[in-house]
Amino acid sequence: MKQKLMAILVVMTIITTPLLAQTTPAGGPTKIGYTNVDYIISKLPEAKVMQNQLEVTKAQLDKAIGETYKEAQEKYEAYQKNGANMTDVIRADKEKELQNLSTRIEEMRNNAQTSLQTKQQQLLEPILTKVNNAIQEVGKEAGFLYILNMDAGAGTTPIILFAASEENNATNLILRKLGVDPDKVEAAAPAATTPAAKPATTPATTPATAPKKK
Repeated sequence: MKQKLMAILVVMTIITTPLLAQTTPAGGPTKIGYTNVDYIISKLPEAKVMQNQLEVTKAQLDKAIGETYKEAQEKYEAYQKNGANMTDVIRADKEKELQNLSTRIEEMRNNAQTSLQTKQQQLLEPILTKVNNAIQEVGKEAGFLYILNMDAGAGTTPIILFAASEENNATNLILRKLGVDPDKVEAAAPAATTPAAKPATTPATTPATAPKKK
């Protein structure tokens, strides 16, 4: 789940934040820095709080969908068991009820995905603003003409394919500007993982539907 939510974070970061910090150097060669915005965001306490809130919200949405699915499944099983003994009117009512429940579940799934994405954007916006401000400040203070993002997001080609040295890697400068100790982050970092594709927001189960009337 955490990897899936971070995958959403990766995509939204690239789409919504400007990644160029500009300044005019007093002289000398052009100084171009680079960083990894996704990595920076993932190390902020605010990102962990956001992730936890999204997980709680998703669990609540999944629970509501699961309860409705269970209700539909139970009614479908009752229909299968007793349908042959029902009058035509009652059978038609039960079939309509099952179809309505099936439609309701699909609507809940769609609404849950939209709700989760909206909440993620709302929580992410202040984090993006904070990171971008830090990039701007570091760019000016360190005399960079540009600070480029070295990772264009999951499933894309990085903007920076080769860096001869770490001299112009602005990541640690930006982390320090944000109050994060790069040395502690590096020491506590787990093995790198590849972000997953954008996840489905709701359970993969398919609700039972009433049989079509012959």
